[in-house]
Amino acid sequence: MSKAYRTVEARPNAQTLVKPGELVDLVEVTPLTLADRRIYNQLLENAWDAIEKPVTHVIAKSDLRGSHNSNDRVGASIERLMASIVKIQIMRDGEPAIERVQLLGGNVETARRDGLLEYEIPQRLRRIIKDSTVFARLQREVMFALSSKYALTLYEMVQKRGNLRWRSSEKFSLEDMRGVLGVPKGKLTSWSNLKLRAIDPAVEEVSVLSDFVVEVEPIKTGRRVTHIELRWWRKDAGGKAEVERELQFSKVGRKERVEAKAESMRPRPSWLDAKGAALRSETYETVKLRFPGYDIYFVEGQWRAWAAGKPPARDPDKAYLAFFKTYAQNNPI
Repeated sequence: MSKAYRTVEARPNAQTLVKPGELVDLVEVTPLTLADRRIYNQLLENAWDAIEKPVTHVIAKSDLRGSHNSNDRVGASIERLMASIVKIQIMRDGEPAIERVQLLGGNVETARRDGLLEYEIPQRLRRIIKDSTVFARLQREVMFALSSKYALTLYEMVQKRGNLRWRSSEKFSLEDMRGVLGVPKGKLTSWSNLKLRAIDPAVEEVSVLSDFVVEVEPIKTGRRVTHIELRWWRKDAGGKAEVERELQFSKVGRKERVEAKAESMRPRPSWLDAKGAALRSETYETVKLRFPGYDIYFVEGQWRAWAAGKPPARDPDKAYLAFFKTYAQNNPI
């Protein structure tokens, strides 16, 4: 048998950095911000050549500031990373286990504005990284273009899985997905709110700004959404060229461009084809305008399930619109 390829043997380059898979699908016990996650990726990259060794790493604070002139945000992020505890899925003696670790060890920040940050990677985390054999390769431009921590996390998840030849989807429980995304406890507790505020915007951004198109499909147990299926597929050369062009544009107006592009990319799901022919395009446009924020195809699936076994509607489009109105009243966002 060939020796497993170790994550630490992978090399960052001018366009991309490497992140161990164990640090992609971790569960935040202490929630982090988008800036925290970006800075942590930069700290890992800076330490990469000696990431598994018990040494002190040094980075210029200016490298972590991004477009901000102040070091205050950097200091606040460092403190949150030091205080952050995460749960990582590992194998111990052939059995699945959960290991709780801190993301960042002790550090020293020099007082000068253009000074340095000296920091350490905790021992337990070094061992996890040393043993890692799966990683995500992240494009720097995409990492800094994404506008929410949910989008960055989803991007990392897809980059970790995108090169798997035998898989293009994965099922997660809703609670597991909430944990990996880092949704704070007590926030976005309903599926509709989680979908509207976190998952849909993240899917849109990742689908437009990365080399993959992404879908998240809800799965119900009884009447409740209990699981989701994450799906991804790689774009062709034309799609990748569009990504490169968008990343070169100004961020001004990007949100609107992302929303418009994501909508044009999103086809009617294939699973609906088996339930009935597509409705008129103007019907779909009507429900988008009347009921913003709802997944129109998910509701179509609910309508077709409700109508199964009943006499066919004389006008399916009107029947769908009437069902949608009642559904929205009973399931407010």
